[in-house]
Amino acid sequence: MDKMNQAIEKMKMLVGMEVEDEQQAADEESSLSFMEDLNRNCALTTKQRFYGFAICLSAGLTCTLLSMLVFFNPVKFGITFTLGNLMALGSTAFLIGPQRQVTMMLDPARIYATALYLASIIIALFCALYVRNKLLTLLAIILEFTGLIWYSLSYIPFARTMVSKIFMTCFDTEF
Repeated sequence: MDKMNQAIEKMKMLVGMEVEDEQQAADEESSLSFMEDLNRNCALTTKQRFYGFAICLSAGLTCTLLSMLVFFNPVKFGITFTLGNLMALGSTAFLIGPQRQVTMMLDPARIYATALYLASIIIALFCALYVRNKLLTLLAIILEFTGLIWYSLSYIPFARTMVSKIFMTCFDTEF
């Protein structure tokens, strides 16, 4: 094992990477955050990432589409629609990794969109599972759908600005 570590250190020096001493490596390893530890231990191949993404996205889209079958029962609709959204959101973590997903979600450009979307998911689940009021659940699902659109637009450059300007011109009435 020691020879393997020495070979890895030589390869690092050849490609220009910094070579760490054992004490520094031990200190850094003990200070890893949860997400870094998760990314390090859950290394997937590219093929596995695409399979995970496809399966999770397919399951999410299936739940979302099946929720239309129970549209007139807002409680069941809210649960299946929200579950589908969560699976579709989680599918992107397979492509880019959970740490990068969370980092991108907390980026200053989309922190408000993320907060709105996650809060609307929590509100929809609360209304569907705890309150069990059809009208409140339906309103929460509309809020969730709006949050999903706004969150999705945050990944397209200038999309939120364009949509905001379109709404401002459509609803701008001068007397």
